Amino acid sequence: MLMAIGAIILGLVLLVWSADKFVEGAAATAKHLGMPTLLIGMVIIGFGTSAPELAVSAMAASDGNPGLALGNGYGSNITNIALIVGLTALIAPIAVHSQVIRKELPLLVGLTLIAGVQLWDGELSRLDGWVLLAVFAAVMGWSIYQGIKGKDDPLAEGVDSELITHPMPMKNAVIWLVVGLTLLIVSSRILVWGAVTIAQALGISDLIIGLTIVAIGTSLPELASALAAVKKNEHDLILGNILGSGIFNTLAVVGLAAAIQPLSVDPEVLYRDWTLMLGLTVALLVMGSGITGWRKLISRVDGVLLLTAYIAYTGYLFSTVVAAA
Repeated sequence: MLMAIGAIILGLVLLVWSADKFVEGAAATAKHLGMPTLLIGMVIIGFGTSAPELAVSAMAASDGNPGLALGNGYGSNITNIALIVGLTALIAPIAVHSQVIRKELPLLVGLTLIAGVQLWDGELSRLDGWVLLAVFAAVMGWSIYQGIKGKDDPLAEGVDSELITHPMPMKNAVIWLVVGLTLLIVSSRILVWGAVTIAQALGISDLIIGLTIVAIGTSLPELASALAAVKKNEHDLILGNILGSGIFNTLAVVGLAAAIQPLSVDPEVLYRDWTLMLGLTVALLVMGSGITGWRKLISRVDGVLLLTAYIAYTGYLFSTVVAAA
């Protein structure tokens, strides 16, 4: 058990560090090879904060742990909105741009509804996975097109402009690209092994482990980005990062896992986890639209409500574990 706990801690630390180094190396290499800054920001760095979720879910699916793969994808979305946005709003209210209300938040609501339809029959087939990946490709294409037209897109927000304009030397970039990718794969396998071992030892489903411990761990890059944005007083970047990550998780993370190995879906995933994920996304839309009385602002009161929802949800998950023991 102690070895499994150590594996989770080591896996999470390596996962976050290697994802950061992988993105640094990939962005610098792409810049040296002449890839446009826009594509680096939207594709490579946009992928970066979701790299831990993608690696862990793909590894879990290939190892035959569908609950962990699905729980990580949906749990990360719940954690991002309820915990990270809630905590950030509690520190400082988050301004909401009109484009986020008009396009990106409704888009995420729509994508979440598509995910719910796929869950209805109790499984995510390989076809479902490929559909999600195709939709993801379409969304990324749309996002890049919007960027080319000169319109801001939250999928590109939060980009480290220093990283793009002053890339590291080509040799170092390739080294960090290879090292980061290798450690990303190794650390995700260590993390999955530790999580599954603990789940089996305690009689907890890998779904619960994925929704809680693994989801929080793989959301650390988003948390770090949000806290950095607060420190720099760039609150408008927070939602762009969270929404971009939500789209990656809903489409690419779950889609890739299902494409690798069909995922069986327990009924509670639909009526408990997916329903909460949808509810939180709609709540974010309502809060940011000013309907609740605030002026397009995720206020401190909203932050308290989101954090309360997260604490209640997590408490309920652990209560089911205790009841089943």
